[in-house]
Amino acid sequence: MAPGAAPVPVRVLLVLLAAAARPAAAWDLWALRCGFSADCECGFGPDLRGLEFDLATNLVGQPLVRQQVMKGLRGFLENPNPVKPLVMSFHGSTGTGKTYVSSMLIRYLFQGGLQSPYVHHFSPIVHFPHAEHIEQYKESLRRWIQGNLTSCGRSAFLFDEMDKMHPGLIDVIIPFLGPSWVVYGTNYRKAIFIFISNAGGEQINNVTLALWRARKDREEISLQDLEPAISKAVFENPESGFWNSGIINEHLIDFVVPFLPLKHHHVKQCVASELVQQGLEVRPDVVQEVADSIPYFPEEEKLFSSTGCKTVASRISFFF
Repeated sequence: MAPGAAPVPVRVLLVLLAAAARPAAAWDLWALRCGFSADCECGFGPDLRGLEFDLATNLVGQPLVRQQVMKGLRGFLENPNPVKPLVMSFHGSTGTGKTYVSSMLIRYLFQGGLQSPYVHHFSPIVHFPHAEHIEQYKESLRRWIQGNLTSCGRSAFLFDEMDKMHPGLIDVIIPFLGPSWVVYGTNYRKAIFIFISNAGGEQINNVTLALWRARKDREEISLQDLEPAISKAVFENPESGFWNSGIINEHLIDFVVPFLPLKHHHVKQCVASELVQQGLEVRPDVVQEVADSIPYFPEEEKLFSSTGCKTVASRISFFF
């Protein structure tokens, strides 16, 4: 919802959610066959080799992300009968590539990418803005996921800005995340759920900075280095959408994916890539000036971009 925009009446929101669930298709014979067999892949055609190449070529400064994402997808897709859906949670500060990677992942899995009718994107600001309506949102969300999984068991669900999700709301999807054959008559074990959050970003930045000062190379940072800080900031935070969540208590997240803060040379790579995308000449002076115009932290060393690569595209026009 844009700043200053009038709030959308909850009744309208619920109607939109119900419409998105496509209930009419949910219980027909074709949908049931699709949900319970591998005959219907619903536009699902994974290209893991292409995804791995694209991540290696175009994802800037996130080797740990590439490792975790590819490990998770390979293990999940190599099993023709997974015992549970694939559940990944992306964490990091603004501009580090969380949305970029989730979009890329979907593009290499589903025909039509984010526009596929089997890919569903949720934003708490758009879909669940009012805390006083949380019980209605829970029911709508449960029906939405159930209806779409019944229509196609090979569906993907992206939950953006989990740090803004009302605590307790997301737990309504717990039955769809665990190991079971069917829930509400729906085979959901081939689904993919991705949570995206800025929560934990500050803690990831602090750990990365501390390790740099301890002379640990950025490429050597492991998930074990970061997990305690992410857990404290995300899963033990009363303001987080995962606060006291059964998703955490029941260990339903398969892969936590941390996005590290980006250094000056990473930002320069983003600038060069954006210039190519805009059809502009990649001039070294422009690359340097755009990268220099972005704020960095900490104040003394100015090591990491405060906004990652998020503002690169909008800044380029000032230098042409």
